[in-house]
Amino acid sequence: MNLGNDKALWLLFTVPAILIPAYFWCFWRKAKALKVLASIDMLKKINVSVSLKKQVFKAFLLVAAFTSIVLALTEPRWNPQTQKIKRRGRDVCILLDTSHSMLAEDIKPSRLERSKIAIRDLMETLQGDRIAIVTFAGNSTVKCPLTQDYAFVRMVLADISTESTSRGGTMIGDAIRKATEDVFDRQSREYKDIIMITDGEDHDSFPIQAAEKAAIEGIRIIAIGLGDEQQGSRIPITGPNGEKTFMKYKGQEVWSKLDADTLRKVVYATNGGKFLSVEPGTTLDLGQIYEGLIASADKRELESTTMMTYDEKFQIFLALGLVLIVWEYLTSERKRV
Repeated sequence: MNLGNDKALWLLFTVPAILIPAYFWCFWRKAKALKVLASIDMLKKINVSVSLKKQVFKAFLLVAAFTSIVLALTEPRWNPQTQKIKRRGRDVCILLDTSHSMLAEDIKPSRLERSKIAIRDLMETLQGDRIAIVTFAGNSTVKCPLTQDYAFVRMVLADISTESTSRGGTMIGDAIRKATEDVFDRQSREYKDIIMITDGEDHDSFPIQAAEKAAIEGIRIIAIGLGDEQQGSRIPITGPNGEKTFMKYKGQEVWSKLDADTLRKVVYATNGGKFLSVEPGTTLDLGQIYEGLIASADKRELESTTMMTYDEKFQIFLALGLVLIVWEYLTSERKRV
């Protein structure tokens, strides 16, 4: 027999530690109270129809019912059988722009925070795919390798900020090359996607050439551009005393605009690539993007796991406990006359 919740066994200690002493105390208090109310001769006449054995038996039934219900909570199961479970999915690498321009607040609460929220929501819709996270600005860093441990991905995501990369700037091409060379394996030339979240401002990192090389490896790029193409948005900076100012270059405030043209050229360099624009006032729903572009695409077998399955038998102990409770309720404390 196997127990699915062996921690529930600790409740059995309440039987000798609490329940049985509690019943002894109740019987003692009852006898003491009766002696105060009446004399011994009168008690013999009053209790002539009361059966102490039946009272003890009723207490035993309740203790046995409690024990049986605790055993049901341990989730007893037996008849083990081996079952092979296959996981199918795709390899998805998220390239997340962490440059200072992602602090722009044209997309609330900011481009970066909105992206992190969307990635967390994406975790709820993944269907067995492996996922990786690469942050990039002036350089690129693999924050999370390909994994199906979504809890670990969430933990990594929580620590990502504009300080996640040591150099300023935005090098989209370097990020694509990082994913191509350090994240994806080369065993298969299919089933690989890059979801790139950025405002598209690139500093001569040759992203189109990097995308063409990724396409040779069978990688598809889905680019999500954040921000407005025309007006753009200022980049807020919090001073040492908490005051809010905006980033300046040569005395002029910097306005960050979405470079959609570059991102379109990047995705079109890959087979099946897709560009999606998220403008101010619109929402970023990675779950919907995943359902429409990734979940419906071809998948490969990522992992085969052999698991032991059992027949659940908690119902037996639960039913026994209920029968004992009903039995106790129907049992009288009186002697048969």
